[in-house]
Amino acid sequence: MLEFIESIFSSTADAAAAQLTLSHSLITIATSIALGALISFTYMKTSNRNAYSQNFALTMMLLPAIVAIIILLIGSNIARAFSLAGAFSIIRFRSAPGDPKDIAYVLFTMAAGLAVGVGSFGYAVLFTVLLCALMFILSCFKFGQRKTTERLLKVTIPEDLSYEEAFAEVFMTYDIAYELKKVRTTELGSLYELVYSVTMDNQIDQKSFLDAIRCRNGNLDITLTMAPTASDY
Repeated sequence: MLEFIESIFSSTADAAAAQLTLSHSLITIATSIALGALISFTYMKTSNRNAYSQNFALTMMLLPAIVAIIILLIGSNIARAFSLAGAFSIIRFRSAPGDPKDIAYVLFTMAAGLAVGVGSFGYAVLFTVLLCALMFILSCFKFGQRKTTERLLKVTIPEDLSYEEAFAEVFMTYDIAYELKKVRTTELGSLYELVYSVTMDNQIDQKSFLDAIRCRNGNLDITLTMAPTASDY
């Protein structure tokens, strides 16, 4: 039994250099797809349901197989490797930089495909299972989750209300760090719109906080943006 396990995790340099066969190719593709499915399933279960797309989950399932096929085709032929590199260099990805977690998963799937492609099936399965288990554990313990969140607060006040310290007492009561970012007039100068950057504890009762603000601004418009961007300021 021990010899069998050692044979699975033994060096596969000779196998990688061997002639490509149909059976070896099918096993490689099937293994890489299975590992891609495991990684994709882990990603979906450890992410917010609205934070990922179906296309990305499908891509992670196929990416290990694509990388494994490329490695199979290259083999130990240096000329073929340069030819494939030149062919793939014409492909350009014109997408905005994604979430760091998404980038890590892409590298994860590529590493799994690379390990399978060179014939290291045992090590490919081992590190894929271990890293997937690690992601589940970190997700269960909510590792790295912040207790506070930065949000954008827009408040409209009448012109006779001094805006410098109009809501300082409310912010102090709810222990909210704030910074006045912008002031502008509306309705021909009869109203002011204040834009605050606020750092709130996730346990704060938002309705109670907004009600306290409404009591100060005469029940005029209030907007609390949960995930502000640079263009919102």
